[in-house]
Amino acid sequence: MIQETELRGILSANIKYYRSLRNWSQVKLAEKIDISTNFLADIETGKSWVSSLTLVKLANVFEINVYELFVPEKEPGNDVKEAIKGFIKDVSVTIDCSLEKISRKYLI
Repeated sequence: MIQETELRGILSANIKYYRSLRNWSQVKLAEKIDISTNFLADIETGKSWVSSLTLVKLANVFEINVYELFVPEKEPGNDVKEAIKGFIKDVSVTIDCSLEKISRKYLI
């Protein structure tokens, strides 16, 4: 059975997740849903709970269903994070090699 603190944690993580997908600051999201930045910060840290109206506003601004705010683990797992890091490293190496070849061909 889920505990209230766990539910707050899930909601908190999901709000941060959907906010970060849009590159919104807490200030921007708070303005969009007409609450104070301090209240949003308290929600995101699990210190405060939300009303049903605030849940609806959050879902609408994120363009999701309300229940999606309570689905656990929106953050990518460590395996996904490691795969992304590996991809970034591979791309960086490829770009560096290409730039070196271009440099040698055209600048030296």
